[in-house]
Amino acid sequence: MLAPNEILSQIENDITALRGAINHEQIQADLDNINKKLADENLWNDADSARKLLQKKSSLEKQLTDLNSLTTDFQNLNELYQMAPTDPDVISAIESLAERANAAKFITLFNGPNDKNDAFLFIQAGAGGTEAMDWAQMLARMYSRWVERHGFSATVIDEHPGDVAGLKSITLKIEGDKAYGWLKSEIGVHRLVRISPFNANGKRQTSFASVDVWPDIDDSIEIEINEKDLRIDTYRSSGAGGQHVNKTDSAVRITHIPTNTVVTCQNERSQFQNKDMAMKILRSRLYELELKKREAAEAESKAAQKKIEWGSQIRNYVLYPYQLVKDVRTNIEKTDSNAVLDGDLDDFMLGYLQQYT
Repeated sequence: MLAPNEILSQIENDITALRGAINHEQIQADLDNINKKLADENLWNDADSARKLLQKKSSLEKQLTDLNSLTTDFQNLNELYQMAPTDPDVISAIESLAERANAAKFITLFNGPNDKNDAFLFIQAGAGGTEAMDWAQMLARMYSRWVERHGFSATVIDEHPGDVAGLKSITLKIEGDKAYGWLKSEIGVHRLVRISPFNANGKRQTSFASVDVWPDIDDSIEIEINEKDLRIDTYRSSGAGGQHVNKTDSAVRITHIPTNTVVTCQNERSQFQNKDMAMKILRSRLYELELKKREAAEAESKAAQKKIEWGSQIRNYVLYPYQLVKDVRTNIEKTDSNAVLDGDLDDFMLGYLQQYT
C-alpha cells in the first residue's frame, strides 16, 4: 500500500496528465462561441439545436470544473498533509482524492482521431433465430440506458423488427461528448446464455448478436462519392409507424457499388430526409472503411469482421445457471448482470481503452 506522500505524488501526476489532455484555451473559445449562439433568440425556435448546444456547453464546463476542483483540492490537501501527516481524516481525504483523480484521467485515453465525435451504433442479430433477435433488442435497450446515464441522446435511424419478437437489426445515432471514443470498445460479437422465454421446456439457450460502431465524421473531411457508384432504392417502411410511414415509399436504401456498402434509413418524415441521413451514414461508413484499411492489424477492426457465432465473442452475458458478465479481452467481470443490462458498461469500456490504446 502506498504511503500518503506517494499517493499525493500520484495525484499530481494524474492531474498533470489530465491538464495535458485538455486544451483549456480551445474549450474556453468553444464556450464563448456557444454562449453567443445561445444569446440568439432565433435559436430557441429549434428546440433540438438548442438542446444540443446546452448539452455541449454542460460537457465543456464540466471538464474545466473537474480540473479546477481537482487542482484546488490537491493543493489544499498537500498543505494539510505537511501540517498533519498522521491525521486519519487527512489521509482518508487524500485516498478519496486519488480515486477522483484516477477516474478523471481516463479522459486521456480518448486520443484517437475521431474519439470526440458522435457515433452510429449498429446491432445485428446473429445465430439463434428468435432468441437472437430478442437479444439484439436487449442490447439496444442496454446501450440506450448507457446513453441516458451519460446524458447523451440516441436517435433510431433504421430498424428491422424480428418476425416473432425482437430486432433483426437497428441503427442508432448516439450524440454526446466522446461518444465514438466510448463506444468503439463495443465492436464485436456479444453472447447471451439464459433460460429461453421462447422455449416451453425452459431449456438453456445461447444467442449471439454483433455490434459495430462508426464515427459521425465532420463534414469538412473529404470523402468523395460519385453518383454513378450509387444505387438508390425506395420502399415502404417495415417498422411501426403512422399512415405516412406505412403507405408511402419514403424509406431509402443506398448501395455503394464499389465497396458493396449498403445503408438504409426509414425513420425520418420524408424520402428526402431519409436519403440525406442515409448519405451521412454512408460517408461515415466509407471513412471508417478507409481507416480499417490503414489499421487492419488493430483488434477492433478484426472484431468487427468476425462471424456472429460461437467462439468469436468479445463479451459473455451469462444469466443461467449463474449471473456473470465477462469481457474476454480484458477479463473484467461483473456478477450483477441486471446492472450491466441496465447500462452499467463504463468499467468494460475503460478497461478496454486502458489495455488497447
